[in-house]
Amino acid sequence: MIQETAVFIRQHFEQEGSGHDWWHIYRVWQMARQIGEKEQVDPFRVEMAALLHDLDDWKFSESRESRAKKWLSSIQVADVDLQAILQIIDEVSFKGSGVKTRPTSLEGMVVQDADRLDAIGAIGIARTFAYGGNKNRLIYDPEVAPEQHDSFKAYQQSTAPTINHFYEKLLLLKDRMNTETGKRLAEERHQFMEAFLEQFFREWQLEEEQSTT
Repeated sequence: MIQETAVFIRQHFEQEGSGHDWWHIYRVWQMARQIGEKEQVDPFRVEMAALLHDLDDWKFSESRESRAKKWLSSIQVADVDLQAILQIIDEVSFKGSGVKTRPTSLEGMVVQDADRLDAIGAIGIARTFAYGGNKNRLIYDPEVAPEQHDSFKAYQQSTAPTINHFYEKLLLLKDRMNTETGKRLAEERHQFMEAFLEQFFREWQLEEEQSTT
């Protein structure tokens, strides 16, 4: 079932250009397996949820019908596992800096950590700008300040420049990891993002100074 699901998801996401492509899902899948090996989790639920976690994501799907549920039913996953997997998927996403999103199961914590690790560090930076470009967003606008969204709706409706996303989400993730493995791996990736932003603003300031001379 896991391998069949991997083939299905790869076919669905292979040409996705927003940073949520098959290779993002593959990395989350492998990271979830790695973290799950260190925790007392149900590996089947972890792997299936990791593979399916973006299928019904609000950023890409406007369908009211759960495609993940439809797929799990089609391959005859037991109902107890199906419901658990769907709950993990529902709880995995970031929904705004002021919205609590801690999963209710250890399996959910593992998948959420794996997904968030892929959102930070060097790959996370690349994915962030891929998504911003896909949504026609500015890289940076010094006149648009970051916001700390206190509702999922406010977070969904944001069209802020890509740099703002670091302050509205990415830099917050290190302290919101659930597992010890996730916390440890997040440290280096967080530091890399901080170094990137320091360099970005150093270059931006230089450009501003040159434009005024």
